[in-house]
Amino acid sequence: MPEIPLGVLDLVPISTGSTAADALRNSIDLARRAEQLGYARYWFAEHHLNPGVAGTSPAVVLALTAAATSTIRLGSGAVQLGHRTALNTVEEFGLIDALHPGRLDLGVGRSGGRPPGQPAVEPPAPGNAPNGLVIPPRFSFERLLGSPRIALQRKLLLLPGAESQDYAEQIDDLLALLAGTYRTPDGVEAHVVPGEGAEVEVWILGSSGGTSAEVAGARGLRFAANYHVSPATVLEAVDGYRSFFQPSDVLDKPYVSVSADVVVAEDDATARELATGYGPWVRSIRTAEGAIEFPTPDEARAHPWTEADQELVQDRLDTQFVGSPATVADRLEQLQEATDADELLITTITHDHTDRVRSYELLAAEWRRRGHSFQSS
Repeated sequence: MPEIPLGVLDLVPISTGSTAADALRNSIDLARRAEQLGYARYWFAEHHLNPGVAGTSPAVVLALTAAATSTIRLGSGAVQLGHRTALNTVEEFGLIDALHPGRLDLGVGRSGGRPPGQPAVEPPAPGNAPNGLVIPPRFSFERLLGSPRIALQRKLLLLPGAESQDYAEQIDDLLALLAGTYRTPDGVEAHVVPGEGAEVEVWILGSSGGTSAEVAGARGLRFAANYHVSPATVLEAVDGYRSFFQPSDVLDKPYVSVSADVVVAEDDATARELATGYGPWVRSIRTAEGAIEFPTPDEARAHPWTEADQELVQDRLDTQFVGSPATVADRLEQLQEATDADELLITTITHDHTDRVRSYELLAAEWRRRGHSFQSS
């Protein structure tokens, strides 16, 4: 088994009975603890119009967290380029890098942009990977994309009449601005201060083997695949990326991180209790109402529940890794083996902050016991 670093992906979740300010303080505290525990990197997601998620602006939260930590790599997982420009993204990360050089990962995604194209590779059939990793049936996001709430979100994020830039062109602009090589066709230069020359590690996040995988592979960039968001397509995503990969100044071979939803406790039964709120929470996202505040186990059990609700979230429940340190570490090793991931990115949500911190503590101890390194390459 190779030495596989672990990172943290944080949505800045808000629990029932708490506030967005509480969630932000908890996330900064967790980042400090992750640094002490030796996690390789700490990423913040970007979400909008979700009552139970405070992570609306990765750059802002990264700046706050960078000031409270000293060594752990910090990044976005991911900046949604569909409603942004390459310039303001480089400027924001350049500002943070100016005071915290060499610590930033700029993870970017297509969310909020143009509709995705067809997958680059044939998606696997639902079932299990050869090593037993669960590959559930593909979830259709059509209901989400067609919801009035998502349409409103796009309207509020984009200026009137604005259209998202072609993703590949946007990534090329971003890379050129970072490198100081941006030129218009007629030779006009643009130089970003601060931002140009920033020691920022660029990652592309993707859920399929389509455009994001192609853009990352063709440019020789690092790629992060989302088992925790779209478990049905994780193998398609990593295979597509590797099929497109071309060596670059950054990488001479593909480099992949894969995310997983995880809850760890001292024993399996306790972990399952802590994870009770996960089903209703995922349901709220997939019905397009927006992520609810994360409930207590008792609140989750009291939540009205139907067979349709169960079907809506079953793939996520089947692929959440819940249990004792040994139970979860076994499943993470299985995920790594099936995807040949170079790193794993762990996202954990529990109602109580102390349980969330403890989950990461227990996992770190078990991961070290098995001889894994926490250092990324």
